[in-house]
Amino acid sequence: MSKKVLVLGATGNVGRPLVARLIAAKEDVKAASRRAAPVAGAESVRFDYADPSTFEAAFDGVDRVFVMLPGGYTNPVGHLQPVIQAAADRRVKVVLQSALGVDADDAIPYRQVELFLMRSGTPYVILRPNWFADNFHTYWLPGIKQGVLTVPAGEGRSSFIDVRDVAAATAAVLTTNRYDGSAMNLTGPKAYSYGEAAAIISDVVGRPISYKPIQDDAFIDMLTRAGVPDDYARFLTSIFHPVREGCTAVVTHEVETLTGHAPRSLERYAADHAEVFRAR
Repeated sequence: MSKKVLVLGATGNVGRPLVARLIAAKEDVKAASRRAAPVAGAESVRFDYADPSTFEAAFDGVDRVFVMLPGGYTNPVGHLQPVIQAAADRRVKVVLQSALGVDADDAIPYRQVELFLMRSGTPYVILRPNWFADNFHTYWLPGIKQGVLTVPAGEGRSSFIDVRDVAAATAAVLTTNRYDGSAMNLTGPKAYSYGEAAAIISDVVGRPISYKPIQDDAFIDMLTRAGVPDDYARFLTSIFHPVREGCTAVVTHEVETLTGHAPRSLERYAADHAEVFRAR
């Protein structure tokens, strides 16, 4: 088998910088996306979680795979376990992007996926990133452009992590077997409330951005009125519960352990994306 890395979600927030890092490290990369979008320096391949007929060509010739579930999906068990099984059948190492805190309860769907991977017999590393800082210029950007960040986070704090650091940590575990068999929690260097995050973005854009906590039902209604499917709106709302409970305020040093550098601060993230926030 050739030494080749399959990156699922290669055109996504983590996938793009991950592919770039792997190519810079002289790795052969298969960049998988639903439409086999061209990715410079990589071999593009079609992959669709809902279409197992795309698995064979995607896995052909690879010895490692980065597995994650793109936004919009609400059934990680149903979508990820078949992919992990396909990797295990071929003895392909799996680096799974899970989520911080899912190991608190084996009933959590992402935890069930983790356990399935652990029992699969194939080499693996599990990475559990905290909330992405990049959500501010993707999911929450429309509200920010209107001057109000509205989410059901209460006064909860999160150690937001820049996706560039997630990609760097992922590249590190894909290019060594040193961490095989481990699960690592990835966070930024400091926990912030959403009010503090809004203030940081305000400083960057030079105009006031306020934070407005919202109740779950109102948040679901806001999302569905914006065109988000009801089941996904409810999923997005549910994952703010651990934020309000203080579960996402933890800070770890795993990014530095894996990459050799401290993770980017939220201030650094905001400054680097200033033009996106300022654009009208």
